[in-house]
Amino acid sequence: MSYIPEIAARAAEIDFSNDEIKRYSRHLIMPEVTLEGQKRLKAARVLCVGTGGLGSPMLAYLAAAGVGHIGVMDFDRVDHSNLQRQIIHRTSSLGKMKTESAADFMKDINPFIEVTRHDFPLLSDNALELVKQYDIVADGTDNFATRYLVNDVCVLAGKPNVYGSIFRFDGQVTVFWAEKGPCYRCLYPEPPEPGMVPSCAEGGVLGVLPGIIGTLQAVEVIKIIIGKGELLTGRLLLYDALKMKFREMKIRKDPTCPICGPNAHIKDLIDYDQFCGTARVDAPARKMLSLPEIAPADLKAKLDRKEDFVLLDVREPHEYLICQIPGSTLIPVGELPKRLHELDSAKEIVIYCKGEIRTGQAFRLLQQAGFRKLKALENGIEGWAEEIDPDMPTY
Repeated sequence: MSYIPEIAARAAEIDFSNDEIKRYSRHLIMPEVTLEGQKRLKAARVLCVGTGGLGSPMLAYLAAAGVGHIGVMDFDRVDHSNLQRQIIHRTSSLGKMKTESAADFMKDINPFIEVTRHDFPLLSDNALELVKQYDIVADGTDNFATRYLVNDVCVLAGKPNVYGSIFRFDGQVTVFWAEKGPCYRCLYPEPPEPGMVPSCAEGGVLGVLPGIIGTLQAVEVIKIIIGKGELLTGRLLLYDALKMKFREMKIRKDPTCPICGPNAHIKDLIDYDQFCGTARVDAPARKMLSLPEIAPADLKAKLDRKEDFVLLDVREPHEYLICQIPGSTLIPVGELPKRLHELDSAKEIVIYCKGEIRTGQAFRLLQQAGFRKLKALENGIEGWAEEIDPDMPTY
């Protein structure tokens, strides 16, 4: 059996050196893989979109397994916050393009593979041409706009999409393949409202979690290539690290799906930022809500003058312990409705958090409660650290 006949056809032309035979010996003696399956691995072309938490274990294990041509796609650079979970990058890689760091690591694992770097974002105007060059796409992205784009381009190009997602202690993995089952839109017809689902940067993620989910994605990629086993097509595997439990949810093909259903009307790639409201999320939420802002330097001047105002931190207590602006009052945004009595509506209130979403939520709550003298700190506590206190720890 072969899930992708084109891989099997190319594999017929593959030969191995003696060093490769030694390298892959533990595969070759498996009846499910054998020399034929290893040839398919070498003949395969896999594109991994994202070289972060999920991409790191996927790329490392696909390289070690001998996948012959791997495309690595990312336009970000390695920073300190990546190193807690993105094991393909090293401290010595700080500041490097992630694709460069990943490619170096992969070639060190396996010099017999070919790695192609794509140092640019996946967009509607480049996705179809790029994806057509590969057999399988592995989705290691962390935002809804790109997930819908990956799904749609895979459906239009007829490629399997090996999907994973992570948040805090929870992970998901499946294979979306419209020719054999449902697609991402069958599971999630519409994206969530902007700001409703926090990112890992706001909510956090257990460092080992992407290792588990990304490795499961690598398993599915390998099974597709060698044409063995039961794929996760039509099944969403859910993992809870706190309970150490896996469970499975069936996904059915949606007959009304706009891209893979019988009456599909999406024939071309669309504007995914507009579809998901990404532009509104990426632009500061304070501006989205027309919030009046105060610059970090102006806030410092107010503090230095000892003006009588409230500096309101709406983060969580465990975030406050990491860093805080001197003189601030901590009231997490979730507790704000029942603690409004602690605030004086006659005083000016300057609100800040780590990002923009909670600042906007707090501003709206206070405004609805009758508070009028409100401002938001421009760029939150990160703006303060960058402009006023460079020794402040950031996260």
